[in-house]
Amino acid sequence: MNLIKLSAIDSTNSYLKQLAKETLLQDETVVLTKHQLSGRGQMGNSWLSRQGQSLTFSIFKTFEKLQIERQFMISMTVSLAIIEALKSLDIPKMAIKWPNDILSANKKIGGILIENVLEDSFVKYSIIGIGLNVNETDFPNLPQASSLKLETGKNFQLEEVLDRIVKSVFNNLNNLSAKNFSEMKWLYENNLFRKEMVSVFETPEGLRFNGIIKGVSDIGELLLETEIAPSQKFQLKEIKLIY
Repeated sequence: MNLIKLSAIDSTNSYLKQLAKETLLQDETVVLTKHQLSGRGQMGNSWLSRQGQSLTFSIFKTFEKLQIERQFMISMTVSLAIIEALKSLDIPKMAIKWPNDILSANKKIGGILIENVLEDSFVKYSIIGIGLNVNETDFPNLPQASSLKLETGKNFQLEEVLDRIVKSVFNNLNNLSAKNFSEMKWLYENNLFRKEMVSVFETPEGLRFNGIIKGVSDIGELLLETEIAPSQKFQLKEIKLIY
């Protein structure tokens, strides 16, 4: 692992993307910053982080012969790897809120933003941004947010948490193209937040309806059972879970 530490930066993902364009980056490079000025999550949402209390970092990972149609494996693998690492720290009631928010006891403690670069019919490399609330205790106007400290009552060493997550992610991403897609999807679906429960969803137009999460498609669409149909597919920008 090649670790680059920065005191402050607009976005670790943007920094790695620029390095990837300008130089031959070493595989498994990690960029860590103490203060991210304009981090973002899925759908352009901002990511709140506090210096010295949270982790904000990005990972550069190359792949061999990972087909484009299987790129959702990256998202599933990273989500499961983070859960694996946090369970080793005794973080309780872990779950994945589709597609890759990390929850503990129904509260969001982490988020992932993955940007894949494609070449021909394969994924050439990914830049994987990860934000994790570690020792924060105050989340103004964010009732669904939490941290490792709030969920356990313990203080954590940022370096130890980072080390466990990075090792787990790299270990699980190695030889990804040779891994069993169906088995990984099964594991991912069994960790989905509110799977097989009646939940409320909202469209971008503000229309709300009830649905039951049944799983995901091979390309990462959310599969819902609704009053209209036993199986409907939704992409990220088409729907959000209200909870």
